[in-house]
Amino acid sequence: MSLTSKRRAFLRKRAHNLEPIFRIGKEGFSETLAQGVLEALTPRELIKVKILQNSEVDKNEVAYEIAEAIEAEVVGIIGRTIIFYKENQDKPTISLELKAVK
Repeated sequence: MSLTSKRRAFLRKRAHNLEPIFRIGKEGFSETLAQGVLEALTPRELIKVKILQNSEVDKNEVAYEIAEAIEAEVVGIIGRTIIFYKENQDKPTISLELKAVK
């Protein structure tokens, strides 16, 4: 499912009250990090990941590396926080509401 601007806005609104689940440090992207994000994202469909202050990684680069590795969508990058979305095929929750958004 492609994310239109209205769908992105809907997901950013849903993510507003979420706390970041993962933190990216100095080491930046790794397969272990991507696997952990995928395991957290699968049941929730929408999560936030925070890039720590001591990390010198490029936020756009690391966001799209993770998204590509786990086949997820980058909803937005706000400051040092990245919002990821991936539809859960087995037990959709947010996906059902998202499909109603035109």
